[in-house]
Amino acid sequence: MMQNCNCSQQERTAHSCQQTFDMSNMPIAMAYVPWQHFHTTYEVDKALAYGTIFPELNKPFYGRRGVNR
Repeated sequence: MMQNCNCSQQERTAHSCQQTFDMSNMPIAMAYVPWQHFHTTYEVDKALAYGTIFPELNKPFYGRRGVNR
């Protein structure tokens, strides 16, 4: 059982929230994985530098919460 409700933060902090939901039949996660079409590959030196041999997978890393740092 997991407690989850529409109570205010103060009510939740005071443990006065009585509403519970049974989540035992809920799926843990669902993933979406699109089909990938490989067209070209990097040369070995570039692949090692980028961490992938496929240009389609070479995506920028924006750090925490998608913020470019």
